Amino acid sequence: MHPAARKSTVEEIRNRFDHDVERFSNLETGQTSTIDAAYCLDLIARAAQVTIPGAQELLDIGCGAGNFSLKLLQAIPTMNVTLIDLSEPMLNRARSRLETSTAKKISSIQGDIRELELPQQKFDLVVAAAVLHHLRTDDEWTLVFRKIYDAMQPGGWFWIFDLVDSSTREIELVMKSIYGDYLTQLKDAAYCQHVFDYIAKEDTPKPIVDQLFKLSAVGFESLEILHKNVSFAAFGGRKPLSSAEV
Repeated sequence: MHPAARKSTVEEIRNRFDHDVERFSNLETGQTSTIDAAYCLDLIARAAQVTIPGAQELLDIGCGAGNFSLKLLQAIPTMNVTLIDLSEPMLNRARSRLETSTAKKISSIQGDIRELELPQQKFDLVVAAAVLHHLRTDDEWTLVFRKIYDAMQPGGWFWIFDLVDSSTREIELVMKSIYGDYLTQLKDAAYCQHVFDYIAKEDTPKPIVDQLFKLSAVGFESLEILHKNVSFAAFGGRKPLSSAEV
């Protein structure tokens, strides 16, 4: 059996997030089970602010309760925001929170990014936070990166914050041990095991180097690693300007 076949289905993942909205609704802490969540919220917002300060169209893939959109709107006010998430309750919470933000227009799409058809060359800023680790096969990663690339305006920036794997088993064991210590200190050993169990059941992260190669292969340039701490990283790249704009 292929490893991906033993993982959670899309429906199982949707159901879990439908019942976990509150955990994703704190802008000050982000998702606490994720190392450096709040720091990377700020870091990606600052990177976006200096790389594309005039952004008008934001796409937030796997938006959860809207933390990244809210933080980006603090850095770059009055953008139109398009939210995508599997979970309708998450989308409802994100929309509610964004209604008091500087967003000009808020649109939401409930669905799986692998199956959605995105508009061509619309978005100048795209963020995907703690969502791409649900992709399973290499073909799915390439499909989604290509879909995002095609949906972006030339010169736009795509930023990822996510759980990442290591390229070697020995290093991954070290990272898992350190992450386990973090989770245990955050709550207790039972919570640590709970998180590891659902990662094993639900997630298929890729090494950051593999993702950077795939981003480059579909056309992204100016690739940047903003931050990596143990099993989590913030990174991204730019869609090149068209020849007419160079």
